[in-house]
Amino acid sequence: MHPLLIARVLGLFALLFAATLTVPIAVGLVYGEADLRHLLQPLAGALSLGLVLWLAGGLGSRFGLGRRGELGVRDGFLIVALFWLLLSALGAWPLALGLGLSPVDALFESASGLTTTGATVITGLDELPRSLLFYRQELQWLGGMGVVVLGLAVIPLLGIGGMQLYRAEAPGPLKEEKLTPRLVSTARSLWLLYLSLTVACAIGYWLAGMDAFDAVAHSLSTVSTGGFSTHDASLGHYQSPAVEAVAIVFMLLAALNFGLHFAVWIRRDPGLYLRDAEARTYLGFVLLVVLLVGLVLALERVFPDPLTGFREAAFTVVSLITSTGFATVDHVHWPDFLPVLLLLIAFVGGCGGSTAGGIKALRVLLLVKQGLYEVQRLIHPRAEVPVRVGQRVVDAGLMQSVWGYFALYMITFVLCGLWMIHTGLDPLSAFAAVAASINNLGPGLGEVAYTFQGVSDQGKLVAVAAMLLGRLEIFTILVLLTPGFWRG
Repeated sequence: MHPLLIARVLGLFALLFAATLTVPIAVGLVYGEADLRHLLQPLAGALSLGLVLWLAGGLGSRFGLGRRGELGVRDGFLIVALFWLLLSALGAWPLALGLGLSPVDALFESASGLTTTGATVITGLDELPRSLLFYRQELQWLGGMGVVVLGLAVIPLLGIGGMQLYRAEAPGPLKEEKLTPRLVSTARSLWLLYLSLTVACAIGYWLAGMDAFDAVAHSLSTVSTGGFSTHDASLGHYQSPAVEAVAIVFMLLAALNFGLHFAVWIRRDPGLYLRDAEARTYLGFVLLVVLLVGLVLALERVFPDPLTGFREAAFTVVSLITSTGFATVDHVHWPDFLPVLLLLIAFVGGCGGSTAGGIKALRVLLLVKQGLYEVQRLIHPRAEVPVRVGQRVVDAGLMQSVWGYFALYMITFVLCGLWMIHTGLDPLSAFAAVAASINNLGPGLGEVAYTFQGVSDQGKLVAVAAMLLGRLEIFTILVLLTPGFWRG
């Protein structure tokens, strides 16, 4: 390992986090907030820590205590895990100072924002200072694409390669594929796409009737599929079909593979969205669930007319399957199996390479195809029918990694659920809390349908662990717990 190099990279990230705090400070100044110590003190702390780590790593290398070079596999995994823990702690600082939250509550809110989960312990959002409201939204936006990828855009300052960071951070099973030959170009391309979608979303919200502050704030949590809002009633505050339409479009765009967006952008060919097997399957699945939910709502006469029911079904299904978690109605009390179905679709999540949580649509597609292949083998034992995604034949190694990931995902879900029950939640609320956390969804069922305020501190820490495991896709954290990682 390269401990001094790791310290230097973490120092860079701490400095970047300090820089991001200047934006909510500027928002507070614009809106005339007299006391901004809840942001200035964390800025000074993050800046000091970043400088110490940066200089320590640089001085160590200069005096021969470390060497420059390419980050190894172990370095990449360790940096990503330590970085998310460090950033969650730093991110909790303004929340603890500004809102008077306990350390556990502040850590929960920070981790929920950075992992784009959107679960909260805060109420009375409509009365909070604009600086803190914007800060919460900004946390989700930074976490959506991953601040690690942002760091990769400036990693040449360290004179090292960064591929191992990208592999540890990038969501989805096809982590070896890069959009451009050089990783720095890849990171910049991702962030340019991300920023472009955010600006377009903000303009869309503004044209739909939001004021400028809310439009920008909600664009940050929409494109990141985070779900934080500046109002307790979420997007239901606006009672606007136009706002809901903008949200649906950009939640779906954010849940599609950013590599696909990049290809469409370069080739100027929107038809690629429908020719891509994962995107086509995902959008078809979303449409199917919307029709099913809308039909049940119409049959149960939940809304005055079927059109309203299908509109609410479309928004709620897209919000939950993309793991965003915005709300316009109280879907928890919808009839029949709908509340459970809406929680379960969050396990699918978005496409690989997107900002959404969940297992990812590509993995689910591969699991289904492998299952159908095994059925065919029962009928024709000697048949050799390769598993394909589009025109691509999926090799056995990738299928093994998908099955391994799925197994670990479900084992983690069950163990965290049992632990949640141990903390005092009833079984439904416990497993809903873990489902909402590990899938980076936010809203659950039972006691955690709206807020995690009633969950014990131990339960909130379990939820934080589940959020991080879900955001970093299990392996990045679990590999650190294996003895071989530290012996290699």
